[in-house]
Parts: sequence; C-alpha cells; structure tokens
Amino acid sequence: MDILFNSGAKAGQPAAGNFVKDSDTASFVVDVIETSMKTPVIVDFWAPWCGPCKTLTPLLEKLVAAAGGAVRLVKIDVDKNPELAAQMRIQSIPAVYAFKGGQPVDGFVGAQPDSQVKALIQRLVGDQAAPGLATDDLLAEAKALLAEGDAAGAMAVFQEVLAHDPVHPVAFAGSLRCLVQAGQIDEAKRHLAKLPASLAGHAEIAAVRSAIELAEQATQAGPAADFTRALSANPDDHQARFDLAMAYFAAGEREAAVDELLELFRRNRTWNDDAARKQLVKLFEAFGRADPLTQSAQRRLSSLMFS
Repeated sequence: MDILFNSGAKAGQPAAGNFVKDSDTASFVVDVIETSMKTPVIVDFWAPWCGPCKTLTPLLEKLVAAAGGAVRLVKIDVDKNPELAAQMRIQSIPAVYAFKGGQPVDGFVGAQPDSQVKALIQRLVGDQAAPGLATDDLLAEAKALLAEGDAAGAMAVFQEVLAHDPVHPVAFAGSLRCLVQAGQIDEAKRHLAKLPASLAGHAEIAAVRSAIELAEQATQAGPAADFTRALSANPDDHQARFDLAMAYFAAGEREAAVDELLELFRRNRTWNDDAARKQLVKLFEAFGRADPLTQSAQRRLSSLMFS
C-alpha cells in the first residue's frame, strides 16, 4: 500500500481530495446520509456534458477544501446514477443539495456566483469553518478507521488535522501508525527520524516508537506452529515461548501474545534479563495506556509480580 505522509503540510493548505469524493447510488446512504450526521455534506449532481458543471464543481471543491474539514463534498454523476437522480427529483443540472443531520437542509439549481456558493457553505458550517474546531471528531474518526484496518482512510483523516497543525502530536503519531499498519516500517522510521523537537517527548510518539520496534521484530517472527510444537515438547523452552508471542503479535493476535509473555514471566521472570516484562511494557506502550487489553494485562502482571 502506497500512503503519502507529508509532515511538512502547512496550515491553511488542506488537500481537496481529503474532503471530496465521487459516490453512487449504492454508497449514497453511507457517504451522504450517515456522514452528514457528524459533518455537513454538499452533494453536487453533475454530468460530463454539462457546461456550467465544469465551472461550479471546481469552485465547490476549492471552497470545501478551504473549510478545512468542516464540510464534505460528494459528487454524483447523474448519467451513471439515473435512479438516484430520479429519487432526488433532479430535473436539471448542476443541482446542489446540502445535507445536515441526515436531512437535506439547503441547496440550489443552476450556476451560481461565487458569493452564493460561499454563503451556502457559511450557512452550513457557521463558525466551524475555523481550523481546529473539528479536530477531536476527526481524530476519533481516524482512530476508528485505523482500528478497522483502513490505514489509507485513517491516513487521509490524520492528514486533515496535520494540514492545520503540522505538529499535532496525536495526528503525527497516528500517521506513523498508519504506515506501520500498512507495512511501511522503513517509511515510518524515516519520518520519525525527522521528528520536530516539540514532539519528541510526547507519550503518543513514545508509543509509536515501541510499535515500530515491535513491528520490526514481528517481521522476523517464524510460524506460530513451529513454536507451539517446541513448547509441546518442552514447556520451559523460554525462547520458543517468547518467539511464539511475537508470532502471535505479527498475526494480529494481541491477547494471545500477551498471554504467552505473561506465562513466560510466571515461569521465569528473570529469563534473558527480564525479557518478558520488558516486552510487555513495549506492548502496553504500543497499544496505548487506555486500551482495555493494556489495563487488564497490567493488572495480571502486577498480580504476578507481587504474588
């Protein structure tokens, strides 16, 4: 997966592609109705043969990008989606509908002067057009996408935040996590090496460092079945158990990885210079302190340490 990460983005210069998408009948509910429950959505009904559309659509894209994530633009080609156009009672184009809270709330038909298009967006977003006001919602959306395995989608949203604040620690760290999840570990390390001094000590960045170290180890992990067989023959083969934990981590089986390291700690807490506990600490940092697995595993580790 090729993901563009640009930590040098400048405030006030968001990429239009992050806020604009083409949609169709099948995706309309998700792209417009559901999205508008959180962020206003402007729907541009157009067609390739429509002369006024060639002027209006670029204007919409420009103004939506300038709003910095406070509003989204969805484009519908009426020639490819005649059923949807009929359902929305589109009789001539360009036709623009504005959705908020899952409902159409504004719009116009035909070419409009810049001032009228700007007024529509201002009515939709109000003060939300100011950069940063939607940051928390954007970060929550990006983290949810990353948790679902959509690294590219999460990266696009993290970039929206970085467009306004190039040194936002959570967005910066999130973008690095996207690269790690996409298997672009060397790229993540390259950007981490260029880290702005103001971010160096942030907890989110420390967590990403641990995630990168673990990802590198995971790429070297062998098949879990090999280590399972070794442990069946000798349950006290501590290296096999440690390697099994990393094989599980590489496969995305986080709980199994934690279980094996806790079992290793229970059997021999001092093995290989306290390796089990140190690796657990790295996992906790990579998962995040608020992660339920981190919290439950920390309690189990504490119980073992003081038993």
